[in-house]
Amino acid sequence: MERETNGADAQETNEKNEQARFEENVEATAQAVFEEAAKAAEADELAKVKAERDEARDRALRALAELENFRARSNRLASEASKYASFDLAKAILPVWDDLGRAIEAAEAAPDGAINAEALVDGVKMVYNKFLEVLAQNGVERIEALNKPFDPNFHESIASLPNDEHPKDTVIVETQAGFKLRDRVVRPAQVVLAAPTQPAQ
Repeated sequence: MERETNGADAQETNEKNEQARFEENVEATAQAVFEEAAKAAEADELAKVKAERDEARDRALRALAELENFRARSNRLASEASKYASFDLAKAILPVWDDLGRAIEAAEAAPDGAINAEALVDGVKMVYNKFLEVLAQNGVERIEALNKPFDPNFHESIASLPNDEHPKDTVIVETQAGFKLRDRVVRPAQVVLAAPTQPAQ
């Protein structure tokens, strides 16, 4: 009877040991599967991060290339604009040059003593007025000076003359016309100013 009991106990112990080993194997297998899954997940995440990094780098490189192209295009346009900035003005001035050429040809073709001085002056005045119109069309205007108070922003004083007919520092003579391009002075008007005939007491 005792042998049967011992045998049953041994069998039960063996079963428990096998159960324990089975559970250990299951746990080890589960742990290995979990670790493999974790490694796979980490690999997938790393691959995803690398792909996102590569995509971001490609976008940055494309953006940099587009910026360089934009800069090159802007520089080229600015260079061309600067190079041909006077194109329209030159085109507008050419008819004035034509008129001057025709006036010279007419004067040279006239027989000696047959030049009509009045007609010649009228022709030159027409060319002169056309030239002023061309300048005005391109934003160039003559600076008003005569009989105006002296303004150092637009006038350059070269002398003063005693004059009681005008207030002190009034422009009484313009020796060279001044011009401005819109709001920028191209050259100031050279002027002579009125000065008191008697020193102020």
